[in-house]
Amino acid sequence: MSEEADIQALAKRFFDAIELGDIDAVRDCYAPHAEIWHNIDGQVSTREQNIETLRAFIARVAKRRYEHRRLQVFEGGFVQQHELHCMVTERREVVVPACLVCRVEHDRIVRLDEYFDARKLREFRTD
Repeated sequence: MSEEADIQALAKRFFDAIELGDIDAVRDCYAPHAEIWHNIDGQVSTREQNIETLRAFIARVAKRRYEHRRLQVFEGGFVQQHELHCMVTERREVVVPACLVCRVEHDRIVRLDEYFDARKLREFRTD
């Protein structure tokens, strides 16, 4: 496969694993030394810190899906824009627009910068 195809496959694997709640598959998409940054707090976390955050998110939001995935691959990484649909109650869904910029080395994410719509994220957290 080409580098572009490998990066596309990694991005699909990563987001599909989050949708499915497959924490081990998510961990495997990250390099051990990966850094994860969020625009909401401006903090950088480690792979393991991010895995714990995702574990808590998956426990709280049993149904989640990514829609309108728009993936653009560039040399050494990718950008994906999407809408994260979260069922926060049996009848209430919150949609959070987001954009992720990922640097990739050796078929693993080494840096992830995640940009959420802060207003929508607050709506999600108020439940």
